Amino acid sequence: MGYKVVVAGATGNVGREMLNILAEREFPVDEIAALASRKSLGTEVSFGEKTLTTKDLDTFDFTGWDIALFAIGSDATKIYAPKAAAAGCVVIDNSSLYRYDPQVPLVVPEVNAEAVDGYAAKNIIANPNCSTAQMVVALKPLHDRARIRRVVVATYQSVSGAGKAGIDELWDQTKGLYVPGQEVEPAKFTKQIAFNVIPHIDVFLDDGSTKEEWKMVAETKKILDPAIKVTATCVRVPVFVGHSEAINIEFEDSLDWQEAQDILREAPGVLLVDKREPGGYVTPVECVGDYATFVSRVRQDPTVDNGISLWCVSDNLRKGAALNAVQIAEVLGRRCLKKG
Repeated sequence: MGYKVVVAGATGNVGREMLNILAEREFPVDEIAALASRKSLGTEVSFGEKTLTTKDLDTFDFTGWDIALFAIGSDATKIYAPKAAAAGCVVIDNSSLYRYDPQVPLVVPEVNAEAVDGYAAKNIIANPNCSTAQMVVALKPLHDRARIRRVVVATYQSVSGAGKAGIDELWDQTKGLYVPGQEVEPAKFTKQIAFNVIPHIDVFLDDGSTKEEWKMVAETKKILDPAIKVTATCVRVPVFVGHSEAINIEFEDSLDWQEAQDILREAPGVLLVDKREPGGYVTPVECVGDYATFVSRVRQDPTVDNGISLWCVSDNLRKGAALNAVQIAEVLGRRCLKKG
């Protein structure tokens, strides 16, 4: 006996990936519904070999459905997640709405799968920010060994993190630079994204950081360890899919780079590619469509006691969003719902 599964936001980048990954991983689905807003009503989406026609999120009755994967943004989630949860359907939410709610588990299965057990307080589980998800997968096994004191991270985040509008703007702007009269002014982003980098994701806060940077700090503490100090600089780069991160880690205990490599080589969800030669590392182009969080460039930081630096790359539409949500559903099924 399998699950009755809903994907809300099924016509968006993340929603389509959720459907793809549910099929790829052969999640035990008895029945599936693809939901969308009225403007996308009737759009066809793929689920494995099947074609689904989207239904109206506004009028959908969640009664009798087991799990709902939400990829609809915070404003819509605020309306529909409580409805689904009240109907007995467990919501796995990809927006930021519930991530910092102490009654809602914030889960990366390779890091804190046991937190899923707390889902019943609100019948909601939160999916973390894409840049946080891949970072904590890499940090967790190292933290278990040597206890992390401080993390300094600079992100290189692809435009797909800003949705279809971000992808379109990079594509159109790049073409426009080569075709006189077809230039495209910034709209989704604050400055030109083609052939440029923008050190600004989400809104600015009073302390000069952006909300994206604050998310990485708060979520790492909630998922991994509240004692870890984190500082982040989040940057949008002209890459379509795949987030990259340069991570510097300071540990409580001594850890050399060779042992760090050995730990990461065996860590769940991590694929170590670190040959210390030209091309012996992973870039965003190579990570697209893959489940793994790739780690390269592992090396000692001689400027601090017990310091390691590394490079981390992952498909933000997969591990950063859709894959992590499906993995949460798998853990929820095994640990709590126990069907299928």
